[in-house]
Amino acid sequence: MSRFPATVLSAVFHPLLVPSYLFYVVCYQLPGVLMQPALPERWLVLAVAGGFTLVLPALATGLLVYLGLADSVELRAREQRAWPLLLAALSFGAAAWLLHRPALFDALLFEMMAGMSLAVLLTFGITLRWKISAHGVGMGGALGLLGLLHLSGSAGLPGVWWLVGTAAVAGAVGSARLALSAHTPAQVWAGLALGLGLVAGLGLGLSLGLSLG
Repeated sequence: MSRFPATVLSAVFHPLLVPSYLFYVVCYQLPGVLMQPALPERWLVLAVAGGFTLVLPALATGLLVYLGLADSVELRAREQRAWPLLLAALSFGAAAWLLHRPALFDALLFEMMAGMSLAVLLTFGITLRWKISAHGVGMGGALGLLGLLHLSGSAGLPGVWWLVGTAAVAGAVGSARLALSAHTPAQVWAGLALGLGLVAGLGLGLSLGLSLG
């Protein structure tokens, strides 16, 4: 893969954009997944997701660059990723708290955001010692979520196409990160494994909890 398409893929599927994509798919492309909020009010879910997983973390990163604590918003050096990831984890956690309103939002929305918050927090912890691929974590999590929705039977036929498309995109994004020399293959695969494994583990835990309850 040449540098230009690799750069475009890395930007379009930046880890701060992937949560908004996922919430859009769940809210508007998989009609059998959510019961509430009703379709006309689902813009509020996207507003929370976009505001707390994209806008606030992006502003925080920009501020760090302005203060000289990071060279650029690309954060290519591992040492410069810790603060942006920690601030992003706090922002994601605030979004999870806002979506934890059983009377207003399906539990899935809170579970998605809580899982994303944990993924960012784990990425932060690993990054203190090793440069794991945040792109890989995001795409692995997206693939895992769509896989769980498919297995649950709630996503229907549209869910199959979204799952297949996400798998293809995950492979392309991983290749793009390698083409840009942003990560080693081990870092990309570790990111994908963390995202997939976290979703699978949380899904299994919720299933066991419901069956025992």
